[in-house]
This record gives sequence, structure tokens and C-alpha cells, in this order.
Amino acid sequence: MALATTIDVAHLSKNFGAVSAVSDLSFSVEPGRVTGFLGPNGAGKTTTLRMLLGLVAPSSGTATFGGIGYRDLPRPLATVGTALEASSFHPGRTAYNHLSIYARAAAIDQARVERVLRQVGLADVGRRRVGGFSLGMRQRLGLAFALLGDPPVLVLDEPINGLDPEGIRWIRVFLRELAEEGRTVLVSSHLLSEVQQSVDHAIIISHGRLVYDGTLDGLETGARVAVDAPDRAALFAALTAAGVVVEQSEHGFTAAAPAGYELSAAQVGEIAHRAGVPLSLLSGERGGLEAAFLRITGTDTPPDTAGTSTEGGVA
Repeated sequence: MALATTIDVAHLSKNFGAVSAVSDLSFSVEPGRVTGFLGPNGAGKTTTLRMLLGLVAPSSGTATFGGIGYRDLPRPLATVGTALEASSFHPGRTAYNHLSIYARAAAIDQARVERVLRQVGLADVGRRRVGGFSLGMRQRLGLAFALLGDPPVLVLDEPINGLDPEGIRWIRVFLRELAEEGRTVLVSSHLLSEVQQSVDHAIIISHGRLVYDGTLDGLETGARVAVDAPDRAALFAALTAAGVVVEQSEHGFTAAAPAGYELSAAQVGEIAHRAGVPLSLLSGERGGLEAAFLRITGTDTPPDTAGTSTEGGVA
């Protein structure tokens, strides 16, 4: 594995005619942790990943690995491992042959084929035709392909799709081990309940724009704070001057962080203290990860129950 590599997306935009699929999107994915790339169906996740991997040309902005675009990488498979389509394997080839062909094309030692098949638990079925594989087995084969060049970066789209509970537990541990090796791991998913147990950091987009970039703790507990004061006008003025989003509520106000930031009750209290505004209420609101997701993306249907993704050319 090469040196640790950071994914950098800077002011990335993509328009399909009059439709804006991704708009001025910026974020970074750091080595040594599992980062979840989240958003409701049609949010722009697939389009972003395709631009990141050089499959779609951006209208503007850049997406790079250690400062280099995917198409300019001298050895792409040795830098970035990808798993985007679990059904993209030729059904008539064996798992071993499929990986062997890619290894020869990329000048990768054939010994890596057996090694990655063992790594993902497919060593016993490596000589079987892929056409007889379950979706879960295809997901594992996709991971084997992603690891073929022993890359420092992994970009995985819905890697738990089709896995049974045992397989989900396996992939959770597997991703954690890869991150602990110092790899940069980006996982796209709409299954929030699984992401809650699998990732360290979350990047959330909605309508092609960044709405959150931070820890899961910050998403669940730090985005909204219930606050009130005898002098509500002074409190409102202090919070808005600090860039906090303020909404009226039955208890006074609900303070929220602007998109891409975190907000805690302690921070709200400090803002009020600096402005000389005594408070009568200060409390962080907990609603769970799913509730936080729905709130910041403005969606009505939880991604856990939204079914199969409908993202395609415009997503």
C-alpha cells in the first residue's frame, strides 16, 4: 500500500442541461477513518462518485486523490479501489478469472488474486462462475476487485446491499480494519441505521449541495439547541449575529447550525454570555440519527425505508 492519500472535492458542480445535479460541492475525506457519503435518493451521490472516478466530466470544480485527478493517476488500481456495481461481472467467468484479467491488465502480481479472494471470504468459491453467485457474494467480489492493487483509497457504493445480517457485521469489521491500516475509506449509503454503526465521519448532501460534514455525534446531538431568555429580542439578535439559524418554537427558540457545521448547547450558551443575555432555557435536542438526517435534508421518507436507489444519470 502506498502512502496515505486524501480525497479532495473542491467546488464541484455538474449540470445536465437545465438540471443541476451537483452544485458547488466541497469536502475532504481523510485517511484512517471510515467516512459515510449520505443523502436521499436523487441527492447527487452517484453523480459525485462518477465525477470523482473520472466517469463523468464536471461542469466545474475538481475531484482529486492526493491532488491528482483519477484520469491522471499513473496506476489507478494501485491508488484507488472502487466497487460501484455488484452486478457488473461477466456471469460466465469465474471469480478468479475475473480478477486475474484485471491484474494482468494493471501489471499486478497474480498472487494478489488469491490473497484478496481469501481476504473477502471467497477463496472456496473462487473457481465458480459468477453467474451462480448471490448478490452478497457479488458484493464481496466487488470488494476483492477494489483491493486488488492494494490501494490506499477505497470508494465503495452501497457495499452492504444484499448482505445478510452476518455479512453486514462482517463488512462493518472489514471496513474498520481497512481504515485502521491507514487507508482512506469512502462509503456511499442510504441505510442510516447501518451507517450509524459503521462510520466515523459523515458527509451528507441534499439536492446536490453539502448540508453536513462532521461526526455522527455532532449530527445527532449538536445541530439543534432549545434556548430561551427573558429578553428574546436580545437573544435572537445575538444568535443571528453569530451566524446561528434561529427558529421560533413553543419553548422559545430552536437554534441550529448552518449547513456543514456543528452546534452544541455550550456554544449557544457562550454566545449568549458574551452578549450579556441571561438564559432561562438551554438544552441540546436529541432526536436520533434518522431524525437529524430528515431534518437537514428536508426529506419526508427515511432512507432506511426508501427502497432501491433511483439515482441514474441525474442523481
